[in-house]
Amino acid sequence: MSQIFSEFLEYYKEIKRYEETAGIISWELHTEASQKASDNLIELQSFYEGRAFEMSTCDKMGDYLYKLLSDDEYESMPREWQLSVKKLKREYEENKNIPLEFYKEYSKTVAKAEDVWQNAKRNNDLDSFMPYLEKITDNLKEMCSYRRPDKNPYDLLLSDNEKGMEREQIDKIFEEIKKELIPFVKKITEKNQPDRRKFTGHFDINKQKELSVFLLEYIGFNMDAGILAESEHPFTSGITRDDVRLTNHYDETNIINPIFSIIHEGGHGIFEQNSDAKYFGTPLSSCSYMGLHESQSRFYENILGRNINFWKPIYYKIKELFPQYENIKLEEFYREINHVERGLIRIDSDEVTYCFHIIIRYEIERELFEGNIRISDIPKLWREKMNEYLGIEPSDDAKGVLQDSHWSGGAFGYFPSYLIGSVYDGMLYERIEEELGSIDKILSEGNIKDITRWLNENIHREGTSAQPKELIETLCKREVSAKPLIKYFKKKYGELYGV
Repeated sequence: MSQIFSEFLEYYKEIKRYEETAGIISWELHTEASQKASDNLIELQSFYEGRAFEMSTCDKMGDYLYKLLSDDEYESMPREWQLSVKKLKREYEENKNIPLEFYKEYSKTVAKAEDVWQNAKRNNDLDSFMPYLEKITDNLKEMCSYRRPDKNPYDLLLSDNEKGMEREQIDKIFEEIKKELIPFVKKITEKNQPDRRKFTGHFDINKQKELSVFLLEYIGFNMDAGILAESEHPFTSGITRDDVRLTNHYDETNIINPIFSIIHEGGHGIFEQNSDAKYFGTPLSSCSYMGLHESQSRFYENILGRNINFWKPIYYKIKELFPQYENIKLEEFYREINHVERGLIRIDSDEVTYCFHIIIRYEIERELFEGNIRISDIPKLWREKMNEYLGIEPSDDAKGVLQDSHWSGGAFGYFPSYLIGSVYDGMLYERIEEELGSIDKILSEGNIKDITRWLNENIHREGTSAQPKELIETLCKREVSAKPLIKYFKKKYGELYGV
């Protein structure tokens, strides 16, 4: 190990400590912190994020990176650090022109906006949140101009979330999904719908938490390296691979949404816990591309979790914890968890209509960053698109624009990742069956961890260092396409609904 590389490692470790501390503070803000503590925690989070950003973009970092990329130094480094230094160099070149004070102020705005959003959602008070939304989008446009003045801002944000998936390809995939699924959903929702009243009642929150832990361990999440808390919006925070923090949001009247929220977050958590150990402590320790990350959460939630065979070995646990389910047959539960309905809430929607929730948000973001609409136009456009794609409109903003936390956190360009992830899932479904055999059989025999191990080996270990589109195309031996996902939907729901 050369002197310059040793010095750089110590420098980078300090950056990581700041980033991890900021992550822990963010976790506290969204879970355990009192209301009065929020202002101080926001200041602390901004300080640590600002310090990490300053160290990552200063001349000293640039000097290290240029020296490490010289032929002799580069060849002497382990491969994981060769990849890491290249990644850091790309980020350095993009971020070094962002003024530090601007970045710190943006961090404060986002942290405060997330707090304002929570209250706005609870109180259906869109007016209180709109100024923050406007400031965040203006800041992001300005930040993109510092990073890559030659690139369209929204294209840059899309690339941040899923490198290699260009807007033209996303548009093409999403248009194909709309063309195939809008009439398909119409046929399904015209069918007679089952009586759903038996699935509502009063369900003890503590028992829901017990069920959440049971499900996490069943699918392969290691609770010795993780923790579960409660928040307004479920999320996963990977501080390190040995400290992965999940949250869930519970509903006293219905256990189905919390069940699938925690399976979803468990998929994220398993990815975080199973990155290759050689990347620990490097910039490649976690996957920063959210299409690939969401492919894992949504694979567990939908492809596996909404399969009747997932529940055959463990349905007893629901009956054990919730006596209301004693008289509900597994087949009835299966129909309920795959009930296709034109609903208002994204995280509560079935896996088919979910596609439209994502497309709506993507199209609004795209128009906003192209300058074709203003912030004040979003509620009206939201209602129009909900009506066009799902035939319904929200009665208030809490069930519309305010329902998701992403925009309050500046996560524009993120929403398309959910549907890109589902597209990947259709391809992974076919590939796993080619290699392991019937997923139905694996699940019915209680061997879901065989699938988890396959994902560990083929996605999680190298998924932090690879370009997602290339990884999926190499693994699945075909170009990224929505066709496998559409085929999966039509087979499964065609059989369920007789269409």
